[in-house]
Amino acid sequence: GVGMGMTAPVSITAYPAEDGSLKQTVKVSLRIPSQFQDNPPCPSDESIKLEERQGMTIYSTQFGGYAKETDYVNYAAKLKSALGSDVAYRKDFYLCNGYDPPMKPYGRRNEVWFVKE
Repeated sequence: GVGMGMTAPVSITAYPAEDGSLKQTVKVSLRIPSQFQDNPPCPSDESIKLEERQGMTIYSTQFGGYAKETDYVNYAAKLKSALGSDVAYRKDFYLCNGYDPPMKPYGRRNEVWFVKE
């Protein structure tokens, strides 16, 4: 019964297939606003879970525009190429992040994050 509004970024955990495309399973995460961090309201929908995301070190790339799945896949491939084979990061998933509301037409910010091992 508590409205929290939209937060940024909207973070989608993507699971890459062997060919670089994304599997159909994703997890969407939203940040709980600061005023609710110490005592978040309990979700009324069983499919919504509260998770605490631990601190992490990431490798990131940023791009603009209205991001589609193909954009995230392409920028993940570019980030992978830029990092090369000597950098250790999680290969079983990566995070696709969007920072802007849908009605913002210009200056949009999107990021792909690889989590350092």
